[in-house]
Amino acid sequence: MTANDFSFDVITPSEIPAPDADSDNGPSQSNAPRAGELRTPHGLMLTPAFMPVATQASVKGLAPEEVRAAGAQMVLSNAYHLYLRPGVDTVDRMGGIQHFMGWEGPVLTDSGGFQAFSMGALRRMDDNGILFRSHIDGSEHFLSPEVATHNQHQIGADVIMCLDQCISFGATRNEVTAAMERTHRWAEQCYQHHAASGKGSQALFGIVQGGTFEDLRDASARFIADIQFQGYAIGGLAVGESKADMYQTTGQVTALLPQDKPRYLMGVGSPEDLVECVARGVDMFDCVLPTRVARNGALFTSLGRVDITKARYLEQRDPVENDCDCYTCRNYTAGYLCHLFRAKEMLGARLASIHNLRFVLRLMAEMRIAIVEERFEEFRRGFHESYVPTDEAARQEQKTKWLKARGG
Repeated sequence: MTANDFSFDVITPSEIPAPDADSDNGPSQSNAPRAGELRTPHGLMLTPAFMPVATQASVKGLAPEEVRAAGAQMVLSNAYHLYLRPGVDTVDRMGGIQHFMGWEGPVLTDSGGFQAFSMGALRRMDDNGILFRSHIDGSEHFLSPEVATHNQHQIGADVIMCLDQCISFGATRNEVTAAMERTHRWAEQCYQHHAASGKGSQALFGIVQGGTFEDLRDASARFIADIQFQGYAIGGLAVGESKADMYQTTGQVTALLPQDKPRYLMGVGSPEDLVECVARGVDMFDCVLPTRVARNGALFTSLGRVDITKARYLEQRDPVENDCDCYTCRNYTAGYLCHLFRAKEMLGARLASIHNLRFVLRLMAEMRIAIVEERFEEFRRGFHESYVPTDEAARQEQKTKWLKARGG
């Protein structure tokens, strides 16, 4: 395989209804919604697209064929976890991540930087990299830009990520600046190591940082865009900032990134956020949210998220969503799902995960069709007229707890 195995084509029509950048409605034509085709050595992904998270080479509770049946084209796996267990050399000897996990499609791996950063007191960081102790056995490991890139080479993912320094929400401007500058240095080192590796069939993405400071995001986007990565990611969002800040920063950064390269917003997966960030020109997303909330009984519907464990669902003979074409809604009632969760049966979490993944993946497919048919703004208005997001204050509280539990 050669570097030509990876390519990205924007196929958006020349005239797209796009909101005015100076209004409260969203972005300008320069970072308008777009449809594309991402080609990799292991297949094609139509964008905009959502990647389910297969942290340890597995989307929790689901077989690869179930993930594919839900509409997934590419999945994300975690380089930190695969490095510690079973080891990147083992994955390599098993024929690479696709053969290892039985997934017939593209895979993206992150660098492992966030997980190492989340070790809190178990890690030390300097310009050379991150020294951390394994959460499994306490063994000591060092993650440098070169090591992070090499690990992902061994895993064999189609898309790999630069090592970056993650920041906690609420960090000071000085802390954000220092992390951004370190991220820039590491990006150059990852690029140089990748270029010299002969692994041209794998696409390396750079990551823009800078918190919610407009001037820092501007500087970071320009710096990272000057390096000839095959794609560009927006990191450091969905970490506790307001949705308004997330949307503003996303639109600001996409307007500065190359128009002919894929743009990836890391860690974002709420339905309303997907719609708003596609509106701002993002092509790729990943998040654990759809499957994580599913395991707790929260299911997405066209009207918003519902708690299937509530007593009012016990005798509902209809599926969770009448017009949903997922395996769960085609075969089971909401009453049965409610029973499974109340009885703490594993099947409940599996069926809920299938439904939530299908909901999100169908949403992405519908947005793509709306973009191609030049009616995205109509789609966007219709979505917001019916879908009621989770209360932002409650969302912020849960996000803060989740990040604190992981050392963020």
